[in-house]
Formats: sequence, structure tokens, C-alpha cells
Amino acid sequence: MSRLTLLSLQLLVAVVAIVLWQVLSTVPVFGKILLPPFFFSNPVDVFSQIVKWFASGVIWKHLWITLWESILAFVIGSLGGVLVGFWFARQPLVAAVFDPYVKMVNALPRVVLAPIFALWLGLGIWSKVALGVTLVFFIVFFNVYQGVKEVSRTVLDNGRMLGMSEQQLMRHVYWPSALSWMFSSLHTSVGFAVVGAVVGEYLGSAAGLGYLIQQAEGVFDVAGVFAGMFVLSAFVLLIDMGVTMVERRLLVWRPTAADGRG
Repeated sequence: MSRLTLLSLQLLVAVVAIVLWQVLSTVPVFGKILLPPFFFSNPVDVFSQIVKWFASGVIWKHLWITLWESILAFVIGSLGGVLVGFWFARQPLVAAVFDPYVKMVNALPRVVLAPIFALWLGLGIWSKVALGVTLVFFIVFFNVYQGVKEVSRTVLDNGRMLGMSEQQLMRHVYWPSALSWMFSSLHTSVGFAVVGAVVGEYLGSAAGLGYLIQQAEGVFDVAGVFAGMFVLSAFVLLIDMGVTMVERRLLVWRPTAADGRG
């Protein structure tokens, strides 16, 4: 399937969903509106709210704050996950000792941590960053750990037989193996970094997309809530596209599916 065909199908799904939403929220079916506008709004009102935000410029401040919090959470969580994941994978004793504690911390509900971070770090950006880091770190950590552990024993033995040092093995064997796993986790981590920032803003903040959604919800502005969610979704897609571009740049050595079939 060509990229243009795939994009067309993806857009078709979005168009059909929006048209159904508009029809079911405005046109009576058997004398009844199936999606009452008070609870579901409608695409026209939502789109109007988004246009109003961008036309007035009110959205830019909130976007910038959420973007900055998400980037910090993404970078700090990813770097921490990569470093600790490599360390645990290369030190089995350390991994065995800390295994129950890692599982215990990972099992904690992140929403419970949000007020604790707000208490420790205040209502500024760092409490939101900390919440995002707790989400991103474990996703990257487990993937990098598994990626290093999955290195073929035959490849390692061949490398050592050729006289490769541990540093060379790290660069030419372990790192390439972990990269694929790492970027697979980063695509998921992008969304979780934004989730951490927005949830933190929703629970206590004076700015950001989460704050904007919370304010709309507080006055029963359903169109504003949906508008905030749509802006947030587009925001995550743009960041994910950036990760994809970096992935293609760093994984140029990886064969494509077409190459494998050839």
C-alpha cells in the first residue's frame, strides 16, 4: 500500500467519525437526538472554539508551557531510562537486587503521585515534569533493558573472538540492539510525557492545556473540553513525527520490510 493511499484512508476514518458526530448531535433520529449537545457538543462548535483560541492568541501561552513540561519530562525520563536500563542489563546482580523495588515503584498509580509532587515541588512546572518522568522512565527502562538482554550470544562471541573490547562491543553490538527497542518505547513515551504534564496541570496549575481543559469543564463548556482534547491530540502527533524523523536518521542501517522480502 502506498503512503498516499494509507494517508487517504486515515483521513477518511477521521472524516466519517466527524460527520457521524455532527449528524448524531444535531439531527433527530426517530425523534430523538442520540448525542445531546449539552454532553457531547458538536464538531462545528468545537472547531469554532479552536479557531477562537488561535485567533485571539490565548492558546499559545498554554501550548508553550505544556510543550516545555513535556519536553523536559520526555528528555529526563528517556535519558534516565536508557542509562539505568543499560546499567541493569550489564549488571545482573544489580538488576536482581533492585528488581522488586522497580516493580513496586512502577505499580504505583501516577495520579496518586501528582499531589505529592505538587507538595514537594510546588505548583510550577517541575511538579508536572516529575509526574511525566515517572511515566516515561519505566517505559524506556524496560525496553532498553530487554533490548540489551536480547543481544545474540553468537554475535557477542564472534565480536570477542575478533578482539573487540567492551567499549567496542557497547558501541557496535549492544547500542544498535537497544536502539530499535528504545525508539519503539519513545513513540509511546511521547504521549505519556504529555499525559503527565496535562494531568499535573489539570490537578493544580495556572496555565497549560490541562488548565485550559479544567477551566472549560468547570463551567460545563463541553465544546471547550473537546477543543482542548483535539489540540492536545494534534500536539502529540506533531511531537511523535519529530521522534520518527530522528528514528529514521539514527536507524538508517536497519533494513526495511521490502529489503527483507527481496
